[in-house]
Amino acid sequence: MYARISIASVRSPLSVIPIFSDALALPVRHARAPGAAEAMRTFKGELGETVTLGHIVLLGAGRRSDLTIAAARTLGAKLVRALDRVGASAARIESSASLAADRGRRFDAGQALGEGLAIANWRVDAFDGTATKRESRRARLTVDADDREFADGIARGLSIGASVNEARRIAATPPNICTPDWVAAQCRTLARTHGMRCSVIGYPKAKSLGMGGLTAVGRGSAHKPCLISLEHRPRSLARAARGKHLVLVGKTITYDTGGYSLKVNNGMKGMKYDKCGGAAVIGAMHAIASLKLPLRVTALLPAAENMVSDDSYRPDDIITMHNGVTVEVTNTDAEGRLVLADALSWACRQLAPTAIVDMATLTGGVVTALGKFSAGYFCTDEALRSRVEEAASATAEKVWQLPLWPEHREYMRAQHADIINSNPSREAHPIQGAAFLAYFVDAGVPWAHVDIAGVSASETPSDLCVAGPTGWGVRLLTALAERMA
Repeated sequence: MYARISIASVRSPLSVIPIFSDALALPVRHARAPGAAEAMRTFKGELGETVTLGHIVLLGAGRRSDLTIAAARTLGAKLVRALDRVGASAARIESSASLAADRGRRFDAGQALGEGLAIANWRVDAFDGTATKRESRRARLTVDADDREFADGIARGLSIGASVNEARRIAATPPNICTPDWVAAQCRTLARTHGMRCSVIGYPKAKSLGMGGLTAVGRGSAHKPCLISLEHRPRSLARAARGKHLVLVGKTITYDTGGYSLKVNNGMKGMKYDKCGGAAVIGAMHAIASLKLPLRVTALLPAAENMVSDDSYRPDDIITMHNGVTVEVTNTDAEGRLVLADALSWACRQLAPTAIVDMATLTGGVVTALGKFSAGYFCTDEALRSRVEEAASATAEKVWQLPLWPEHREYMRAQHADIINSNPSREAHPIQGAAFLAYFVDAGVPWAHVDIAGVSASETPSDLCVAGPTGWGVRLLTALAERMA
């Protein structure tokens, strides 16, 4: 692993030569390199396969027709691991233009490869102690490419990858460090560094504003809840972005015990990842500000710790939300929708959004339905739905639309209040959360709800990510903002 990856021209780099499995041939200028002929007899050119010959690295690119943007991302991931194994500090990708089928795709292919380099280079090691067995990080890797357009794409990919890793850093931070106030401090630092505005509605103010969901969920903790706002407001807007205001809302439960509906059978392990929706939104704001996208974007992060104490909220409590809707609590472990609801209502009343997208690790039901392969999402606005799906396709962060019908909203009706926060029946379980949230978005405001419970973290490593938080959603939200601009 490297402490830093950057792009620049350097002297005496390793030459990385992509070779397709259906075109197994070395460039003429390298054909006589020591060991080249012998290596080519066993080299198959499979995606990510590498062979090192002195200052040359043969990099398998798979079949030419199979090299999609997602495959280029995987190629970058496998390349950075190979370079780390040989201790390289600088590498130049030769014949890089061959990795894109046409000239117009070279930038995109370079970006995907750059994202793979950055994302695969990350691991959780900030908490290593004196007994660690992990090797120290290498100081730096500098990369370059012989095609300028491809190299520019790598630079952008490294930038977006850094934003993904920022989300993963926040998600991986343990609950004894990551409290609502800590998240607020991270956002203030991000705002100062990238020219954004940050404001925080603390617990007393949230109570006075009638945010009954946020304050109920977080009041049992010594670390009181807050609503964090991050605003990217560029001086110059794109013509297509004038009059538009994208609001991103991320569930930021810094730890979830389940409250009095206590998680059992070791179900609490990994609940630091219940803030992955908020972490993804922070990562997206990092990318949006870094790329200076010419669109007004505001992030809202309702941050709370769901703990058990003599002041915790209980099943059977009835709470009044920011927009006046009353909620009968049936399950204190359905807390994420309560904090999101107040943020959605506040956004509609205070920010005049032209589109809202919320992201949350909301239901186990969406994991049962879609597994680790896709996020579930809900959107009744055709234009916003099209943009979300385009962004998902471009970034290979898959989404699958689930229905949200009037019958689902009625299913959340309560006996003693307006609605319940969770129906005791497991029917339509992944839809219940979206149906609840629909009560807090004003009619006419385009809104999408993305449930990332199955994709936000992984217990096993993949080609792209080590085990742990994936930063899922950063690339999708960034691509969405880009399309709106």
